[in-house]
This record gives sequence, structure tokens and C-alpha cells, in this order.
Amino acid sequence: MKAPTRRRARIAALLLLGGQPLFAAQSPKKEREALQDALQKEDAVSIEALVSSSINRLGPKAGTPEKKDTFHPVPGDSKPLSKEEAFAAFEPFFVKLGPRLPWKPDTRPETMTVPLRAVASVLSGATAALRAGYDTTEVRDLAAAASEFLMRAQKECGADCFPFPAAKGTSDARAMEVASDFIARAEKDGSISQIARNGWVFDDRNDGGLQFDNGECGVAMWEWFTTSGDERVKESALRASEWALTRPLVPNWNYNSFSVFLLARAYTATGDERFRKGAIRKAALGVLPGQLKHGINAGRWADPHNARPAYHYIMVRALAELAAVLKVDDPDAPAILSGLRMALSTRNQEIIDKGVMNKDKAFQALLLTGNYFSDRPDIWTETSSPKAFSLLGAFISEEYRRGKFPLSPGEWCRFLETFSSGRIALP
Repeated sequence: MKAPTRRRARIAALLLLGGQPLFAAQSPKKEREALQDALQKEDAVSIEALVSSSINRLGPKAGTPEKKDTFHPVPGDSKPLSKEEAFAAFEPFFVKLGPRLPWKPDTRPETMTVPLRAVASVLSGATAALRAGYDTTEVRDLAAAASEFLMRAQKECGADCFPFPAAKGTSDARAMEVASDFIARAEKDGSISQIARNGWVFDDRNDGGLQFDNGECGVAMWEWFTTSGDERVKESALRASEWALTRPLVPNWNYNSFSVFLLARAYTATGDERFRKGAIRKAALGVLPGQLKHGINAGRWADPHNARPAYHYIMVRALAELAAVLKVDDPDAPAILSGLRMALSTRNQEIIDKGVMNKDKAFQALLLTGNYFSDRPDIWTETSSPKAFSLLGAFISEEYRRGKFPLSPGEWCRFLETFSSGRIALP
């Protein structure tokens, strides 16, 4: 019996023991607890069996987002920014951003209204502007200030990760509301001193949520190190990468994908095989199992939360970054490449047929895919990526022409960098 056949037999045995479905009878809460346990143990067979049980329970709703998608059709006469328009857009953006920065050098974490991912977005944006040739003292100072704030937070929390501000009730943003509830529960049960230090939450109690900000900040720091050569920045990015390497897997697939994204980038920056192999392991066990392989929603993630387009493209981004560092003899390479192709195809076709349902993460995911795989028809053209990317670029461009800055700082400056360079040929 071949290995895949043995695995399927073991999964079938787990799903049906003694003539009774072992997992299907459990409540969604118990099912999730069992999945969390299997993920922490990295038990591939139980993970697949539990996901199969969950998909069976969801039935036709598998792959349906918890919030209905909103599509924005792209007018037929819309065009992406020209090289000249894109480069000229840097100056007004940074002029407008200056007074609206989400932090100041002396900002205390308890007063913050945004998580550190917002600081990381500014750092990535400034770095992209510099790469594009928009090299001013103001932009360099902004990047330096953002990286200093991130390093300060990492140092003050006393851990290797990039933490979350221990702020309560400072903002109605969803991420801050979730953090407020988390902190309130820790205060109530007397464990706040075990998870927070100097106003920073450094332990998510294996919820996995800290992987989000740690991944975004870690990648931003790797980008800035590549541009600045600052060894302190490299050390900070390394610490965040080491932390990501040791994090347990959790049932929220997109949380795991932030660590996949960071570890693949860390491998590119360092050549350390531990990071590459860690990214492969986390993707194989903590991202791909949740993806539907069959049916009308094949390529989406099955659970309603991760079926949302923003999280979908967050996971596409991680798979694209990982696929770029795969080797031909990696046993998990076929599954990772297949998952990437399926994920691109399903949502890209919706952009083409129905309109734009997500801008920030869809743009970044397609940009990475084009940068890495424009010469691979099976990944780039056969997944409808050029057409989806073109439509997305035209839609974002028209929003800018109507007076908006339509993306977050990191994605917007990557957008301007891309279109001012003409690096990716569009249909």
C-alpha cells in the first residue's frame, strides 16, 4: 500500500470507528478543540480527518464567507496609472500621511488606537518608495522612525515577537476590540502579568493572534534591512522569525500563514534552511488542510471566516512567498503549488466575472505571484492572474484619480513602485 493510500485509510478509520462517525457527532466547539489539539501535536492524519468532518458538517456552506462578498465592477474604460502618474503620486501621499501617522516616538502602548501592523505598513511603504527612486530625507527619516518604534516595542515587551498594545477601549477597530476583550479576560482571571509587560501583550495563550502582527512587522523589518543595511534591524527581524518558527499551529489558518510568510522571507534573507523547512511544515499542516479541494468552491478555505476574500488572499500571499523558495525535491512541493494555483484561480475568476471584492491583500498577493512566477504559465497565466491583476490595478488607479488614497501605506507604495517601474507586463 502506498503512503497516500495508507493515510486515506487511517483517516477513514478515524472518521468511522465501530460503525459510528468519531468526529461528526461532536459540536463545532468540541470539534475545534480537537483540531487545536491535533494541530499542536502536528498530527497530520487527525488534522485531515477533523477538517473532513468539519467540511461534512458545513455541507453546501463550505467555502461560503461569514459576511457576504461585496463586488465592485471595474468600468470598461478604466486604466492603470501611467509610469508618470504613479511616480508623481508619491509626494502628495507622504505629505498627507505625515500628520496622520498612527504613532509618535513617545506613544505609550496603552493609548494606541491601532496595532503594530499599522506601523509596519508605513515602514513597508517608505521602503517601497525608496526602492522606486522616491528617495527623500523625509521618507528615510520616516522609515527609520517606524523601525525604531517597532524595535522599542519588541524590547519593552521582553520577548522576541512584535507584541500587541495592551490598550482597552481606545478604538472601535475590530482588531483593537478583540484585544480589549482578551485583555479584560486576563485581568479578570488574574493572569495579565503573565501575558503583558510594559503595556505590551507578548503571549496570546496559543490563540495564534500574535502571528498576525509579528508576521507583518517581521517582513517589514526584513525589507527595511535589505534597504538600510542596519544590523540592529536584521537582529530584530531574526528574533521575530525565530519566534514564528516555534509557534504552535492553530485552527485559524490565516494566522498560521503569517508565520509562513515571514519564515519564507527570512530564508530568502539569510539562507537558513530552518526557516524554509519551518515554512513548509507550517503550510502543509497549518494552511493547506483547510482548503477545499473539490466542489464549486474548490480553492477557497472551507470555514466561513477564512473564506472571506481578505483572508483568502493573505494565505495566497504566504503560499506564493513559500512557493518561490521551494526545491524540486521537497516532498510537499506538489501540494503547495497545487494549493496556490487553486486559490488563485477561484478568486481571480470572480474579480474578472463580478468585480473587485478586496484590494489590499489581493493586490499584494498578485504582485508577489507576478514577481516570482510571471514565467510560469501554470501559476501565472493559467490562473487568470494577469487579467485579475490588470483589473485590480485599473480599479485602484481610478479611485486615486477620484481623490482617494485607496490602499494602506504599504500596499499603496508597492502599487506606485510597480506601476512607476512597469515591472509586470499587463494584458
